[in-house]
Amino acid sequence: MAKLLDKQRYKCALGAMQTVQAINRAIPILHSGPGCAQKLSDGIGSSGYFSPNIFPCTSINEKDVVFGGVKKLHSTIENALKVIDADLYVVLTGCIPEIVGDDSGEVVSEFADADKPVIYASTAGFKGNNYKGHEQIIDAIIEQYLKKADNRQKGLVNIWADVPYQDLFWLGNIRELEKLLREIGLTPNTIFGYNRGIENINKIPEAEFNLLVSPWVSVKNMKKMEKKLGIPYLHYPTLPIGAYETSKFLREVGKYAGIEVEKVERVITEHENYYYYLIERYADLFLENRVINKQFSVIADAQYALGITKFLTNDLGLVPAKQFIVDDTPKEYREAITEEFKKLNYGLSADVAFETDSYKIHNEIKAHDYHGYPLILGSYYDKELSEQLQGNYLNISWPVQDKVVLDDFYAGYTGGIRLIEDIYTVAVQRFN
Repeated sequence: MAKLLDKQRYKCALGAMQTVQAINRAIPILHSGPGCAQKLSDGIGSSGYFSPNIFPCTSINEKDVVFGGVKKLHSTIENALKVIDADLYVVLTGCIPEIVGDDSGEVVSEFADADKPVIYASTAGFKGNNYKGHEQIIDAIIEQYLKKADNRQKGLVNIWADVPYQDLFWLGNIRELEKLLREIGLTPNTIFGYNRGIENINKIPEAEFNLLVSPWVSVKNMKKMEKKLGIPYLHYPTLPIGAYETSKFLREVGKYAGIEVEKVERVITEHENYYYYLIERYADLFLENRVINKQFSVIADAQYALGITKFLTNDLGLVPAKQFIVDDTPKEYREAITEEFKKLNYGLSADVAFETDSYKIHNEIKAHDYHGYPLILGSYYDKELSEQLQGNYLNISWPVQDKVVLDDFYAGYTGGIRLIEDIYTVAVQRFN
């Protein structure tokens, strides 16, 4: 009997076209049916230099299913190189060409001598979601473009975090992580966002190490770079939000990079002093407010479910109810992520469910006694539920329908303050 999945919170692997789009002057070339780009793009913040509306696409049809679409793919790549001014061309395959057996890799290899690099990634929707598609893009860059460097650049660190566009705050978060690493004396290198692109991709093999800030996305990429390019990596599983986790993050990175402890501690002290100054100014609101209840639930991918749970517990002293991870986390990572939810202050731990069915998630939340107004941080799918429970609701995960984010962020000390502002803005509005 068919099983219904209610409101899943991710896209198919071809949605990784947004990972390519996040690389400055890189363009996806879709070997897929017509309409995929429009259906998979977000309506907010997904235009730019190359809009999904102009992504080259083979738009394969019934004839191509019968006779194959490799000739059409070849001509699409050829013409894209002629008419589109890009620095990197990434061919992405959809479901139909994968099913009929088109050898996209063979076609792409015919452009090995092109003036600009052309690579490809297998991103058929039936192979996984866009989190795994994101990993496929990084793999393609590693396997088909990058070469091992003869020298390492002292202090250069490649930063990898969560999935661009799927994470509403991807741009601001990665810029804040860059800023924090510069303050302790490192030189960050990222490939996503403004003024990042092929030049930064070329620097990847020269880094002293890779820094992965993610519970599971891109772990396999880090291992592949370690094997092929000889780049060691530091895996920090929690997005640092607020003072407690960000200070811990800086200490661990500083130790791994061999930076003087005194230098790291000076940076931490300066940030913490200002952070707690701001907290103290609103101490009465935090301590006396009866609208924010002590219990909360986060409904998000592993990155935000873990990062926000640690922040709300360790920095604000709230008590976690059940937390829901909705990114279809591969089973081999679930035990380690579950253990991270036990590493909370005050002897607390959080129960976590890996669940992709919104119907089941909502039923569990309805059945739980939050002892007052619940605080629910999730996607737009959770807004109606929060209203039914008279809860405080904040849209922090995909899909996002009631928020516009240009370069806002929740990472770091400043990001923690911004998250507090957003949560308590929702809370105080109950009085108006």
